[in-house]
Amino acid sequence: MSTASPNLKRLVGMAILIALIVVLQMVAGVIKVGAFSITLTLVPIVVGAAMYGAVPGCLLGLAFGAVVLMNCVSGVDPGGNMLWAANPALTACLCLFKGGAAGFCSGLMYKLVAKKNFFAGVICAAVVCPAVNTGVFIAAMILFYRETLLLWAGETHFLTYAFVALAGVNFLIELAVNIVLSPAVIRVLKAAKKL
Repeated sequence: MSTASPNLKRLVGMAILIALIVVLQMVAGVIKVGAFSITLTLVPIVVGAAMYGAVPGCLLGLAFGAVVLMNCVSGVDPGGNMLWAANPALTACLCLFKGGAAGFCSGLMYKLVAKKNFFAGVICAAVVCPAVNTGVFIAAMILFYRETLLLWAGETHFLTYAFVALAGVNFLIELAVNIVLSPAVIRVLKAAKKL
């Protein structure tokens, strides 16, 4: 592939990352915190966003969102299935938007920070990706799924439940995975840049 055009290399790289996203997200369906799955697929999104830019990062995020949506519709993700039952169109938009936004923002952050410090750029992109993904989800829950959120919260105040139960543990695990795997991401990116 050393004689392949840069566009072909990019296309193959994106295809590999999308395949990895699909496989990781399907496996993640069995790893749950409460009713929601832990997202393991943010690392390949960060890799793609850093290697190829914000728009390809968005496309990788959309691929992630599409798999999340399939899990919501099929019931593999029970919490997501409840959201699908409450409002299918909004749930579809939410799944796709939060993934796309996470990939896009991660790519922008990498580009902005990596100009000054490559390592800091990777770390910042790895932090932004789960922050945007979880932030958009929590905002949507508060704004559009309040009845479902109240049902899930039970006796707990719905905002406390949203930020502690839904986002707290899930976000911290996703953030930790991204930060721990950042050195591997750095190696991948450096190897890719040499090619």
